[in-house]
Amino acid sequence: MKVKLKRGDTVEVITGRGKGTRGEVIRVVPDGRGIVVRGVNLRKKHQRQIQAAGRSMSPGIIQFEAPINVSNVMLVCPKCGKLTRLEIHRTDGQAQRFCKKCENQIDG
Repeated sequence: MKVKLKRGDTVEVITGRGKGTRGEVIRVVPDGRGIVVRGVNLRKKHQRQIQAAGRSMSPGIIQFEAPINVSNVMLVCPKCGKLTRLEIHRTDGQAQRFCKKCENQIDG
């Protein structure tokens, strides 16, 4: 199944620990049906000091956003501001995304 969300979309988390938080999609991981959302699902990683190619990476605790499943988020319509599903219309080989609630075109 194809992921209908794209980088730059605003989504809201509907289940889990970050429920109710909105954020921008940073990256889409189509293989695992996951997306990375700015400010959601923050994880910490303990980084060792690494020396590679004459540069050293500083040690410490790094905080980063981990991917979450696409089924745990819903798109926020840019026009009506409500949570919505996507409807795809294909014309002349071009796919256009529309809001199911207000019928507004989301792309371009």
